[in-house]
Amino acid sequence: MPVRRMPLLALFSANAISLTGSALTLIAVPWFVLQTTGSPAKTGVTAFCEFTATVLAAFFGGALVDRIGHRRASIAADLSSGGAIALIPALYYTVGLAFWQLLALVFCAAFFNAPGTTARSALVPDLAGLAGMRLERANSVVQSIQRGAMMLGAPIAGVLIAVLGTSRLLWIDAATFAVSALLVGFAVRTPAPEPAAQAAEPPSRYLADLRAGLRYIFGEPVVRVIVLTVLVTNFIDAPFISVIMPVFARDLYHSAVAFGLTVSVFGGGSLLGAILYGVAGHRVPRRPIYIALFIFVGTRFWVLALLPTLPIVLGMLALDGLASGPINPIIGTVLQERVPASMRGRVFGAVTASAWAAMPIGVLGAGYLLVAIGLRAVLLICAALYLVTTVSLLFSRGLRQMDTPPAAPPSSEPIPMDERETAQGSR
Repeated sequence: MPVRRMPLLALFSANAISLTGSALTLIAVPWFVLQTTGSPAKTGVTAFCEFTATVLAAFFGGALVDRIGHRRASIAADLSSGGAIALIPALYYTVGLAFWQLLALVFCAAFFNAPGTTARSALVPDLAGLAGMRLERANSVVQSIQRGAMMLGAPIAGVLIAVLGTSRLLWIDAATFAVSALLVGFAVRTPAPEPAAQAAEPPSRYLADLRAGLRYIFGEPVVRVIVLTVLVTNFIDAPFISVIMPVFARDLYHSAVAFGLTVSVFGGGSLLGAILYGVAGHRVPRRPIYIALFIFVGTRFWVLALLPTLPIVLGMLALDGLASGPINPIIGTVLQERVPASMRGRVFGAVTASAWAAMPIGVLGAGYLLVAIGLRAVLLICAALYLVTTVSLLFSRGLRQMDTPPAAPPSSEPIPMDERETAQGSR
């Protein structure tokens, strides 16, 4: 098969444009809520709606992604999510925007966006093979784009908030979704034809697909450990940017620009970490790197609990981002090596939903805890939970499979467990 790089490059470009716009929203929405209501609790409620939508859409949308095709699902998700984002400033400047309406639109935007993220992730293995690129490198590029978008988008958002106002930034974000959909629609072509839509299939089959995704996760020891670990760490990480850092920047530095800088520096460190893993990741064992970096990532909460000056915070977050950069490429590579091509949508969706399941509770609880016990106490609780969770990885047997990928990339669904047992019994 001839090497074709254009489809993969188009996918990378679509991700870069969409994620840069999303980085603007990541800063604009919580700051807008905090600025207009003055309430950390309402900021947490807004993030709760966003993360809840992501969990629901990732789980229930994964099977649909497999059915309608990864490319088509990406396009439809981008257009739908961009429309929901565009309605926020449209209502704000016309009939007015009530808080409940903002919550509903944030929910819809996240609900439509999650299947698109799943679909683009499912496209990576085929397009990387078409381009002759290692999976480790392709996933590092994906993460580098995500971190780079955060690094550039966050400080730009901080400046543009002061110049344009938070609501106007959302027009820019809506436009990025439209451009992403156009790129995937016209420039991304997969080696295999997309499946035809299967809307006429009975609901029982759809529910079976959902169960198959969950069964796969909890039947693979290494995947199970990864998902359970990320479930806990995401519970802590989710409020970090959405709730804790806006309050931290407001109370200590009184500036949206400071908030943008903290997110940007973290993204810049993550970008460098992802790039370094892309260059040398295939040469180093995954398990020890994964565990050591995960443990280090949690140290940021201990440092922030000291309520240090802005330069110290920026330096710590740069190192923390550097350590976090390789983690997602490692996870993505492990999953893509093991999951059959026909199950990627439902398994990746189920992984995302499982890993994000506690995030809505995390952001909601953090908002109210900040009011009840204060910033420093919340940071110390986060630090202790992170340390216990990541140190426990040292004793996990499931992670030992991380460095032993299957002999060949999976291309079809595995034999169901009951059939597998029947086949073994007939030998």
